[in-house]
Amino acid sequence: MDFLSLFCTAALLAGGLYWFVCILGPAEQKGKRATDLSGGSISADKVQDNYNDYWSFFRRPKEIETTDKVPDFVDTFYNLVTDIYEWGWGQSFHFSPSIPGKSHRDATRLHEEMAVDLIEAKPGHKILDVGCGVGGPMRAIASHSGANVVGITINEYQVNRAKLHNKKAGLDSLCEVVCGNFLEMPFQDNSFDGAYSIEATCHAPKLEEVYAEIFRVLKPGGLYVSYEWVTTDKYESDNAEHVAAIQGIERGDALPGLRSYSDIGEAAKKVGFEIVKEKDLGKAPAGPWWNRLKMGRVAYWRNHIVVTILAAFGIAPKGTVDVHEMLCNTVHHLTRGGESGIFSPMHMILCRKPSHS
Repeated sequence: MDFLSLFCTAALLAGGLYWFVCILGPAEQKGKRATDLSGGSISADKVQDNYNDYWSFFRRPKEIETTDKVPDFVDTFYNLVTDIYEWGWGQSFHFSPSIPGKSHRDATRLHEEMAVDLIEAKPGHKILDVGCGVGGPMRAIASHSGANVVGITINEYQVNRAKLHNKKAGLDSLCEVVCGNFLEMPFQDNSFDGAYSIEATCHAPKLEEVYAEIFRVLKPGGLYVSYEWVTTDKYESDNAEHVAAIQGIERGDALPGLRSYSDIGEAAKKVGFEIVKEKDLGKAPAGPWWNRLKMGRVAYWRNHIVVTILAAFGIAPKGTVDVHEMLCNTVHHLTRGGESGIFSPMHMILCRKPSHS
């Protein structure tokens, strides 16, 4: 091979790698690049150990059903996956129904805005985001409503990421982020005008525990809306394929156990909420929320190659490949759950705290 051919081949490979990592790599909001992948608050040399620890929780199932064990379990998970989520999905860690003619980004924003419209948030209101992640929904909701939004997440790394994004978006005057456990929130009673949670309370071992905390901090008459992960009326516990799909979702998303759709309203009423409306937003005529997962299969393959290369060169921490592979496998279970109709990530419940409370 002459020098010119060698040079052209090297240039092509370098250009291809740059395209893979820097052009296709950034998330929708340019929040993360592949070369910046980390283990969150975990040091690079401990990512593999923490990944192994994460899976060890599932060998001790009773521990992930208890309130005192769940925070560490969920915190470990989000240290491992937050950068990958931002890089490969965006800053809003949730699903939304597909809308003909709309991009995934627009569909996500509309799904978030609907939540804040349901709780009737207005400028001057103080709204709680329960399980805010890196603040994608928070920023959309603050921009749409003009309300002041306070988010809480168990993960310190997500707090820092959310604050950075809030400042970049010019929304740090409306958006505040607190590191804490939503089962024991550091807020005073009757201090919020409204509250929402978008696919976050599924991490609670007992739904009534987090609902009770939300009830406590809401002002009397305040509204709360949640998009819950549930098994639907089509789920059959004696169907091996159904069980495999649901267990795959639980293990790949740090869930103590998925709840049935019928449990949601009961938990809300148990802590004192009045149910205003309850509906599965994923049912027809809504567009399939899992379409984005299916359409992204080539991207998952591409991203996995990128992660493998970066880990091989020591740019991404050891263990990142395992984490990414876990998430890719979870995509299969989520898609299966959506296509079969046995799982929904958007069972919506709108509640009111009685005015006399």
